[in-house]
Amino acid sequence: MKRCSTSELRHLEIVNLCDGARLGYASDFEFDCEDARILALIIAGNCGLFGLGKEDDIIIPWSMIECIGEDTILVKLTQKELSCCTCRRQKNRKFHF
Repeated sequence: MKRCSTSELRHLEIVNLCDGARLGYASDFEFDCEDARILALIIAGNCGLFGLGKEDDIIIPWSMIECIGEDTILVKLTQKELSCCTCRRQKNRKFHF
């Protein structure tokens, strides 16, 4: 089993296997404090100028990750699933798949 740190995960590009789209890089992580597990990768949306035109964050549940390679993280998200993962950052998010 290969181990890596969250700082190493931040340098891996996230690519969607369904359409080949480059989604970006993980800027944050969601953890379960009780089990000490990563629940989701968070790709921050662009802030825009002075916060205007801010894009939504993409929150990818850990269960959607297919493979973590040397230079990419491969996820498998349909358009419907991807739209469910796109949202403004808020507390107590729930994922429904």
